[in-house]
Amino acid sequence: MTKVEAATLEEAYELAASQLSCSVTELKCEVVQYPSKGILGLFSKKAIIVATVKPDLNASGDTLSLEEIAAERTIEETVAEAIIESVQHETEETEPRTAVPSETDSIVEQFFDADSDSETPSVAAEDTIEDTVFEDRGLAQSIEESLKHLMELSCFDIDVVEVDVVDNTALIFIDGEDAALLIGKEGYRYNALSYMLFNWLHSKYQLYIKLEIAEFLTTQQEMIRNYIQPVIENVQQYGKGKTRFLDGILVQIALEQLREAFPDKYVAIKTGKSGKKFVVINEFNTKRNG
Repeated sequence: MTKVEAATLEEAYELAASQLSCSVTELKCEVVQYPSKGILGLFSKKAIIVATVKPDLNASGDTLSLEEIAAERTIEETVAEAIIESVQHETEETEPRTAVPSETDSIVEQFFDADSDSETPSVAAEDTIEDTVFEDRGLAQSIEESLKHLMELSCFDIDVVEVDVVDNTALIFIDGEDAALLIGKEGYRYNALSYMLFNWLHSKYQLYIKLEIAEFLTTQQEMIRNYIQPVIENVQQYGKGKTRFLDGILVQIALEQLREAFPDKYVAIKTGKSGKKFVVINEFNTKRNG
């Protein structure tokens, strides 16, 4: 166990991983204090975390260090090219490719929200439900085989690829010796892979996705759940609020959790002048209700 102080949470995670000689994905962290810039440089606070290595992980030191992971950043280009080539080839052979939303806002807001644009199917006869389940299993098997083939072509050692299709969403689980490499430093490869898979599955099958690599998504969800507690308390007190700027998949996780916490409020992703994203929570305005 180690207690770490740093200017940002990201730096604290990296320092803790360095001190414990493990990957960031192997850490189990408790945030003692969130960083704050203060006012005009005054009353600033550092990030403070208490970190341990997850007990169920191999402590033999086989996992690459953060420095080695950072040195492998160029591998992302190889994976990206393989995914794009594989998806384009398969799509061209089967059916014309439908238009993919070009705006990042549209992709992010729809990323997990399988109920936002699709109609809820009406109650059908038992045989119809069984047919649907059978079709979902067949589709899941097809996607799983494609992803396994993709991982075999990549340079990553990935031995677990599982796919299930439930409620118009592809639940994808990937794991293996190189899972940390596939996630990348600060999750940059995870984000890239998520967007590419979403573009493929949504354009071809109208599916949304939830991607879990090792326990990365679970860890991020827990971190955001801890972060938004003060945000929730502020909304409960004043009726509205917003998060700080969030990167990649974190903004979507915050959106989901805040919508669950405030089902009767307007909760949406917004983009600041700098292009960074955050989540706002307030009352539905008159125009939306009218």
